Amino acid sequence: MHLNGFIPNTLGRRVDCIFCRIISGKIPSQMLLESEHAVAILDAFPLAAGHTLVLSRRHCPKIQDMDPEENADLFATVRRAASHVDSAMTGASLIAIHNGRDAGQEIPHLHVHIVPRKPGDSAGAIHTMFDGMPRMSGSDMDETCAKIRGAGCVLK
Repeated sequence: MHLNGFIPNTLGRRVDCIFCRIISGKIPSQMLLESEHAVAILDAFPLAAGHTLVLSRRHCPKIQDMDPEENADLFATVRRAASHVDSAMTGASLIAIHNGRDAGQEIPHLHVHIVPRKPGDSAGAIHTMFDGMPRMSGSDMDETCAKIRGAGCVLK
């Protein structure tokens, strides 16, 4: 049975998802770490030596699709992997998530990039990724804050 263009299987993975196929062992990878809900592998198309991906074991496209236990385990695995990558490579890394297609996510399976960084690598800071950043006034910021809070984000 097809669901949203995907063929589900009984393990919460999709047979047409490259990351699900890597996790199930159908595609070889350079596995670095495993946990209950995540795996860390070397990226097959690295931006820098040591570029690592931490993948959720269950197929879910975005962070908010994970349950809290999966989320905690994924980020604990990111922390462990980043520590090892930083120790083995350059001592600093960029940690990034493309959370959805419009954010640049090319494979709709939650994954976290850990990219070793070093001076002169030409990557720059996150603010250099965007041309034409919006100029927001104080009232624009207030309106944006109210909109996000209105979607359920509440201070405690």
